Amino acid sequence: MKWIGIQPFATIYHWDLPQALEDEYGGFLSPRVVDDFKDFAEVCFKEFGDRVKYWSTMNEPYIFIVNGYDSGAMAPGRCSSWMNNDCPVGNSATEPYIVAHIMLLCHAQTVKLYRQKYKLHQKGEIGIALVSHWFVPYSKSQADKKAAQRALDFMYGWFLEPLTYGDYPKSMRDLVGKRLPKFTLEEAMMLKGSFDFLGLNYYTANFAADLRSSNTVNKSFSTDSQTKLTTKRNGKFIGDPTDVSIFYVYPRGLRDVLVYTKQKYKNPTIYITECGMGDAIDSVKQGTNDPKRINFYRRHLLAVKQAITDKVDVKGFFPWSFLDNFEWGSGYTQKFGLVYVDRSDGLRRYLKNSALWLKKFLQ
Repeated sequence: MKWIGIQPFATIYHWDLPQALEDEYGGFLSPRVVDDFKDFAEVCFKEFGDRVKYWSTMNEPYIFIVNGYDSGAMAPGRCSSWMNNDCPVGNSATEPYIVAHIMLLCHAQTVKLYRQKYKLHQKGEIGIALVSHWFVPYSKSQADKKAAQRALDFMYGWFLEPLTYGDYPKSMRDLVGKRLPKFTLEEAMMLKGSFDFLGLNYYTANFAADLRSSNTVNKSFSTDSQTKLTTKRNGKFIGDPTDVSIFYVYPRGLRDVLVYTKQKYKNPTIYITECGMGDAIDSVKQGTNDPKRINFYRRHLLAVKQAITDKVDVKGFFPWSFLDNFEWGSGYTQKFGLVYVDRSDGLRRYLKNSALWLKKFLQ
C-alpha cells in the first residue's frame, strides 16, 4: 500500500505496560518481559507493517524509568521509602538500572526480529526515541565541565552508548559500580547498531555543577551522577521561561546535542521526534494567539538548520504536538498543540497562529 499524505511514525511502547504483566512478574524488572515485548511488537509488524514504515520501539525510556523507579512520581510508583513516602516498595539505587538494562534488551531483540523477518519485504526502518536536555557547565571550572558531561551520560548516554558501542558510559561504570548490570558479549553485539534511525526529543537545557557526595547510605539514580542541575545562574535563567516550570527556551542546546551526537555516536540518522513549548492559556482567543510558540519553533528550526550545516544527518522534525492533548501529570492544563482544543465546547478545534505560521514556512 502506498501512502499519500501523512507518513506514520509508530511507537510500540509509550509507558503503557499491561497491568497484568506488572502483577504477574514485575513488568520491566523481570527478563520475562523481553519475550512478551517482542511478541507484541511482532503483532504490530504483521498487522500494520504494510502501512507503517517507521517504527520506534519505545519513547523516552529515561523519563519512564526515573519517574517510575527512582522518584516514584509516575507508574508503577516504585522507589526507596526515604525518597518518597508514597512508594510502597522499590529501590532507587538499583531498580532504575535493572529496568533500563531490560528495556534495552527488549529494544535490541525487537530490532533483531524486525530485521530478520519484516524489514526487507515491508521496506521499513526501526529505531528508538530518546530524550535529552542539553547541559551547560555552571562555571568555567574543569569540575563543572566534567559535571555537565556526567549529566549528559546519565540521561542520554545511558541508552545511546550501549546502542552504539555495546556498553554503558565509563562515568556510569565508575560511579554506579556493581549496581550497574553488565551485558554479555552476545547482548553487547546485538545492541551495537540496533537502530536505523535515532528519534531525539528535545525541550530545554540546564546548568550543571559538580556536586561530590560522601553519601554511602541513601544512594539513588538521581544522586549517582554527583551533579547539581539548575536553570538559573547569577540571577538569570538559562532561557526564556515557559508555563511549564522546568522548561526554558534554549534553542542552542538542540544544535549542541545534535552536533554532539554526530561526533560521539557515529553520526546516526536523526529525526527530532518531539520539540515544543507548553502554555497554560485556557481561552480560544488568547490560546490561538501564540507568538511565543512561533518564536520557539522559528529559533529551534534554525538550530536544526545550523546542525545540518555542520553535517548532522537530520531527516525530519516533529512539533510537539499537533493538538492540545493530555500531558501526563499535567493533564489538560498544559497546552503544547499547534491546534487549540476547546474542552468547554465539545472539543472544537481551532488553528493557532503557530499552525498558520508553520504552514506558510513549509510552503
